[in-house]
Amino acid sequence: MDAGLKRELEAKVHAGERLTREDGIALYESDDLAWLGGLAHEVRTRKNGDVVHFNVNRHLNMTNVCTASCAYCSFQRKPGEKDAYTMRIEEAVRLAKAMENDNLTELHIVNGLHPNLPWRYYPRSLSELKKALPNVSLKAFTATEIHHFETISGLSASEILDELIDAGLESLTGGGAEIFDWEIRQHIVDHRTHWEDWSRIHRLAHEKGLKTPSTMLYGHIEEPRHRVDHVLRLRELQDETGGFQVFIPLRYQHDFVDMKDGKVRNRLQARTTMATGAEALKVFAVSRLLFDNVPHIKCFWVMHGLQTTQLALQHGADDMDGSVVEYKITHDADNYGTPNKLTREDLLELIRDAGFRPVERNTRYEAIREYPGPDPERRESPQPMRV
Repeated sequence: MDAGLKRELEAKVHAGERLTREDGIALYESDDLAWLGGLAHEVRTRKNGDVVHFNVNRHLNMTNVCTASCAYCSFQRKPGEKDAYTMRIEEAVRLAKAMENDNLTELHIVNGLHPNLPWRYYPRSLSELKKALPNVSLKAFTATEIHHFETISGLSASEILDELIDAGLESLTGGGAEIFDWEIRQHIVDHRTHWEDWSRIHRLAHEKGLKTPSTMLYGHIEEPRHRVDHVLRLRELQDETGGFQVFIPLRYQHDFVDMKDGKVRNRLQARTTMATGAEALKVFAVSRLLFDNVPHIKCFWVMHGLQTTQLALQHGADDMDGSVVEYKITHDADNYGTPNKLTREDLLELIRDAGFRPVERNTRYEAIREYPGPDPERRESPQPMRV
């Protein structure tokens, strides 16, 4: 990068000035990861100090049967396939209830787009889960699922959200975003929910008082300019609604553990390589610098591996997600044995080892409990990168 442009970008960041599309593309073109990380860390520290957030959550996928066959997805199954499944509501409640003793605060629910399940299955499932776990927040359904519910119910998204909120919904999930630019999206997504409907549904959710996450699937066939476009669309919507709590870059995965039946469903795999750790850190840094009006950046450790996640905390991220036990949609992000589960104690140790102070949060990012950071009296105690 030209030294003059570097100084110009630094000045903008120091002054808290909003970066442009051209600035974002220039940042991606820089090969100075330490410089990018330092700028992102400055912004992250300005917004969140030395805190790293986490929560105690569990994932529940009530069905993997899906009408879509998205090019990157290994989770979906078609009706009649050997390992296709759909839970009865009673089964989902029983499974969720078994998780209660872990003091979880959030249940994260995402499903396939089932062709035959009736609309009433979904609000009833939330209602029964809320009865069984009254103190657990229900974070459920992607905008893609809400759009699917419009089709099968004949109701509007507004009516659907009202019913789901009455049943216990506290937040949508951020999925279905992937990459919004049609140049890429047409090759990776096999459903009807694109930017117009995804943004419409999240706008409605925000109008009804819900706070939602936003996501981006990166590291497949997109280019940096598509990532910049994706973030700026979300930034513009955030200017309008203020309803996004967090932005979550999700690293595209190859099939490592989902091909047990011998069928590789990821159609991008033969012509892609997964993002390296360095590329992941650049995505976090540039996202933090561009997305100036969202308070939090999350690194989902399941998709990035533990070492990259700890480093991401020095490159703009301030959230490590939760103590996930089972994540069926993707896992083993780096193919080096990323664990299935992190306990609360595991998360505390990882956060302190990265040099930060852990804060347990709820779904709305309200602090539940603050914990001591690294011991400052120990010479070898890790400390965050200084701004």
